[in-house]
Amino acid sequence: MALPLLPTLEELLHPEDQPEDVQQRARACEDPLDPIQLFNMTWRNDEGRVEHRILPRALTGTRANIVVMSGRLFPTGSHKVGPAYSCLREGLLSGAITEDGSTLVFPSTGNYGIGGAWVGPRVGFRSLVVLPEEMSEERFQKIRGYGAEHIATPGSESNVKEIYDKVAELRRDPANRILNQFEDFGNYRFHHHVTGGSAVELAQELESLEVSQGGIAAFVSAMGSGGTIAAADRIQQEFPDCKVVGVEPIQCPTLYNVGFGAHAIEGIGDKHVTWIHNVRNMDLLVCIDDQQCLEGLQLLQEGRNTLASELGLAQELLDSLDGVFGISGVCNILAAIKTARHYDFDRGQTVFTVATDGFDRYPSVLRRLERDHGPMTPAVATRRMGIFLEPDDSYVQEGTETVRRRWHNQKYFTWVEQQGKSVAELEALWEPTFWTEQAARVTGLDRQTLAHRS
Repeated sequence: MALPLLPTLEELLHPEDQPEDVQQRARACEDPLDPIQLFNMTWRNDEGRVEHRILPRALTGTRANIVVMSGRLFPTGSHKVGPAYSCLREGLLSGAITEDGSTLVFPSTGNYGIGGAWVGPRVGFRSLVVLPEEMSEERFQKIRGYGAEHIATPGSESNVKEIYDKVAELRRDPANRILNQFEDFGNYRFHHHVTGGSAVELAQELESLEVSQGGIAAFVSAMGSGGTIAAADRIQQEFPDCKVVGVEPIQCPTLYNVGFGAHAIEGIGDKHVTWIHNVRNMDLLVCIDDQQCLEGLQLLQEGRNTLASELGLAQELLDSLDGVFGISGVCNILAAIKTARHYDFDRGQTVFTVATDGFDRYPSVLRRLERDHGPMTPAVATRRMGIFLEPDDSYVQEGTETVRRRWHNQKYFTWVEQQGKSVAELEALWEPTFWTEQAARVTGLDRQTLAHRS
């Protein structure tokens, strides 16, 4: 089996550095299943700028800027395809995955699985996604549409233990190759290099345009696999004072108070502390209510007439928000607002966060919300503006050294007791040098990728 051309992470951070013929083919390609689309797994849009939205202060109620990087232009409509590719690439380069007809298994609660469903067949493998049965129907449709298969495990977003149990069964078959986003450092490296690098360059651009000053005051990210928040490690290399803020659902506050439970924010809050999450680098933890995320999404998507009349927002601005956010994106926005208020950030300071995906995989979720809670009338929409403008200040936890050590120790239960890691491996994660060494591997991996082409 001949593999297609594989991009380096540097080429995904800077698409302009891709070979000219590859750039032309990738930009012109309209077939979403063509392997050349691998080179379009980038945060940059057709104009070469990092795709983002700056939210109006009339909506956020903050003096600080809230900047949301959008992942919906990635080939699958979510930036999670990047980590799926990165993990696959590293398996190919190391020889752990060979060109022998292996089945790639992607444990996921949604977008990483969709990314795996897409990337596996593009590289020439069969993909099998393991995800909870209560995820949105649109997620299952996308997986099937990309030519992959899926296994639905019991429960909802936070039932990752059930996913791991099924993966343990699948691992017994030597034809299956497990690409576990929760422990695979290909995920960390993608976000450190590509997401973090893109955020740094966007911040520099905004500063040159005098939109902001001082770079990035805080980077806010909900924890799903713990991958996206790795961007903060790269951001702090450029902006050392940047606060790193993690986000969980109130209904499943695992790091906050060793809590548990089911919730409706698809893509985050997976009821365990992931192996690749650098918890020692986290300054603050905030928790967000899942119902507010659902209602906030409906307001942004279907209540724009109310936002125009009540807040005076221009129709052009509101139209630019159409389809941009999913549930976890709204969660990140609410957490970014909460962060700006907590630190009392002023004008010119900027809080960065991400919208992992867009609205395309959530219409069924909003229809369920409407069935359960009734239609969103203009009066209801007006009340819901308070979700953004009047956030509560509860469920906020400072990342003191003692608290960070507890977050770290919580990894023991999943990874040592259940998944066979050693205590020595766990303790290695506490050392800052471990993480810098992981990030530094990108250069060598990129060099191997280029050598593979020749």
